[in-house]
Amino acid sequence: MIKPILYGADYSVYVRIARMALQEKGVDHELVPVDIFAAEGIPAWYLEHHPFGRIPAFEHDGFRLFETNAIARYVDEAFDGPALQPADARGRARMGQIIGMLDAYGYRSMVWDVAVERLEKETADEALIAGGLRQAETVLNVLTSLTTEGPWLLGERLTLADLHAAPIIAYFVKVSEGQQLLARFADIRDWYARIAAWPSFVRTEKVG
Repeated sequence: MIKPILYGADYSVYVRIARMALQEKGVDHELVPVDIFAAEGIPAWYLEHHPFGRIPAFEHDGFRLFETNAIARYVDEAFDGPALQPADARGRARMGQIIGMLDAYGYRSMVWDVAVERLEKETADEALIAGGLRQAETVLNVLTSLTTEGPWLLGERLTLADLHAAPIIAYFVKVSEGQQLLARFADIRDWYARIAAWPSFVRTEKVG
């Protein structure tokens, strides 16, 4: 089998989502480092893979993709291994809703407004963090309401919704405010403890 190539950086939430999908399917792949925050800027060659200069991008046997959702779904459908999407239309719709909600309302508030602001800024913008935490609380409330009974977000089977949520929440709980807020949502807290010990999550954790 021709080895797929994933372009991106191991610090990226969205690169990690794609890497977890590849791990779940048991797909041997190459991670080509691309640091979009490098001092010299985005490499010109990379814009052929992602015209907007974001990460990740993906290539498999001459077929190129960008956008994490498209990559993860392709990986699930193109390779053997456990199915990562519900078999029924309503289950797939709910999965898409969770992923879309996290992209639109969770990622910016949890990762950038709270975690990055607290971890990376010498003098953090406390108002930005407070606003991010308010939005994160709404996200966690909604996520709780969208989950179904079982060990994973959508029941008994791990899906792309779990793989999408895990790296976002992992970044959020790097800071104490994120840990304290997550602790208030017992179902999501317990789910996160399960996925934090899951092999694909552990194998894609950035070291250092």
